[in-house]
Amino acid sequence: MFTGLIEDIGIVKNISQSQITVETKLGSIAVGDSVSVNGVCLTAVSVNPGNFTADYSPHTDKITDLSSLKPNSKVNLERALQLSSRLGGHIVNGHIDATAKIEKIEKTDRFFKINFSCPENIIKYCVDKGSIAVDGISLTVSNAGLSGFEVYIIPETFDNTALKYKKAGDLVNIETDILAKYIEKFTSGKNAGGITLDMLKENGF
Repeated sequence: MFTGLIEDIGIVKNISQSQITVETKLGSIAVGDSVSVNGVCLTAVSVNPGNFTADYSPHTDKITDLSSLKPNSKVNLERALQLSSRLGGHIVNGHIDATAKIEKIEKTDRFFKINFSCPENIIKYCVDKGSIAVDGISLTVSNAGLSGFEVYIIPETFDNTALKYKKAGDLVNIETDILAKYIEKFTSGKNAGGITLDMLKENGF
């Protein structure tokens, strides 16, 4: 599990045959550790001074932007959350739902406004002021539309993540809020457990 607070901008050294090697300044990575690479939870299978290597499955390749990476691509990195750590972002599993496309990046004073277009399975979990992970970065949705969403990026986040290397037309990995998915399951269809609009009204909701 992760928080969405990026620790380092890594550099892809090699990517081929469902395996990626990333150069990083992060220490304390051991074989078997989980590392978020652009929001994708990967397991380190080999660790050397200054880099680590991880495998990724064909399914992961299909639903993420990993296949678009190449040597020298910049990627966001975060090590797995420790129980003693502060949860400064939100709960991020590293399980990507889909990719979204950057439609526009606009600088507004010191901030950056980014508009994304994305499929329906992303849109339905986007709400104003809700949490979303973009390439592993914990962000707040400033506006949720019918075909995409918008976020504002503070200078600290923009300068210290790989977002500063992105441009309109680029794809990013999206993970929606896991809590929203559980709520949907528990309140819909056969999983509703008796929860209805009338029942909620009767109980003051």
